[in-house]
Amino acid sequence: MPREFEVRREQDLPATPQQVWDAVATGAGNLGWLYPMDIEPRVGGKATRGDATVVDWEPPRHLAVRATQEDGFSNTLSYHIEPVDDRTSRLRMGIHWVHTGVVDEAWAWDAKADAAEKHVDLYQHGLAEYLRYFAGRPAVYVTARRTGPTADPADFAALRRRLGLADDAAVGDRFTLLAPGPDRDPVEVVVDWLSADFVGLRGPHALYRFFNGSTWNVPIWLGHHLFAEDTDEQQATKAWTAWLDDTHTQEP
Repeated sequence: MPREFEVRREQDLPATPQQVWDAVATGAGNLGWLYPMDIEPRVGGKATRGDATVVDWEPPRHLAVRATQEDGFSNTLSYHIEPVDDRTSRLRMGIHWVHTGVVDEAWAWDAKADAAEKHVDLYQHGLAEYLRYFAGRPAVYVTARRTGPTADPADFAALRRRLGLADDAAVGDRFTLLAPGPDRDPVEVVVDWLSADFVGLRGPHALYRFFNGSTWNVPIWLGHHLFAEDTDEQQATKAWTAWLDDTHTQEP
């Protein structure tokens, strides 16, 4: 019998249904808060996130994309968008995971469920941040991953210190981030998300996202959404990859 679970969330967003639709149902929109995913605009169309297919397409209200994996897992990402007033929309967002194979170890399933819950919360928050501060602006997505998994929470603590986060940092705190790159320009940022699993920072031209691999015994990684017009994706990726690899040896 298949094993399955669902993650469901609902939120009000500072945007019209069409603005929300453009953020979740287009490749350009996804770059600004989620990850690279182009979506062919029709039922049966393909989405460039694994082996994914559009199973519901009713703009600007309903979208669902189903992806399958070789290990017997499939998941459906769905959005239901409704108007609240002239400038606000309500989004019901969900992920439905199904496994039709054999899970040899219970922790593997539990880890997937835990990761899904926490990532949905982070991305849901990121969508609101994008719509509030960056909607419609072209974005460059930069990702980097530390070599090798980690199960040591101290590794992410070192990353937080190097960013410049105080031990008692809280959402809403502001500080100067020395962003990597040839100019190492200081950037004034605000902490918009903070937990044991993620750090989210918002700058005037970026949403910076750092992911704690030790929670799920995978590599620490980052996925940034950069909105500056002169961003060089290759250069930014190289700079942030070098920064991430050096985190375990350098302190602020």
